[in-house]
Amino acid sequence: MITSTAANSGAPSVREGADPVVDAARYSAVPSLMDSLLHDVRNPLNALSIHLEVLSEKLKAETGQVPPSQEKNLKSMRDQIQRVDGILRRFAEFIVNRPGVPGDADLSETVTRALEVLAHESRKRRLQVRQAISAGVRARLSDTGELGFLVVQALMRGYGRSEQGADVLVAVRAEESRAVLEVVDANTSPTESTPEAAAALELRCAQLGVELQLRPGMCRLSFPLV
Repeated sequence: MITSTAANSGAPSVREGADPVVDAARYSAVPSLMDSLLHDVRNPLNALSIHLEVLSEKLKAETGQVPPSQEKNLKSMRDQIQRVDGILRRFAEFIVNRPGVPGDADLSETVTRALEVLAHESRKRRLQVRQAISAGVRARLSDTGELGFLVVQALMRGYGRSEQGADVLVAVRAEESRAVLEVVDANTSPTESTPEAAAALELRCAQLGVELQLRPGMCRLSFPLV
């Protein structure tokens, strides 16, 4: 009879602890899964939209108008279909890696969208996220496709360092010739609670030529201003 060595030796279960190799493999599958999700969910969404219009035509019957009692329900269903499609698009933007080209991108808008995508995470942690985002701040990058990644990593670092109910300040502004993103948290410990986010930021910023300042309580990204 074959027995489990781990079970008999007191060794930890494969589910205990974190294995960087396994984690890397697990999360490397996320972009492909997201692409599949977009395809597989949008197909029924499109079908629902078509059936909704067919139903609308049938409800018009001889009068040529949908009864007022049903029009509100139809509008609500259309709105929900569009809402789900919009949510999928926003998540895909920050998950699926689509290399960009050298150029400029709207830093203010990207940060605003990232905050929306991570809204559930901030609510779960009961964070008080304060925004000081100047409109229309554009940043120049050697790969515009990576801006969303940098923004999300900076936000996740701030969220991960924060205790429940703490304040997090997210600021975007122009400073002379620089476009600046700052994420300020209340944790003054030098220890990184999400070291993977900090390491990813350091590596990618170095590769892209983005100025990065990481210190207790603050993450600052500085790009050439357009």
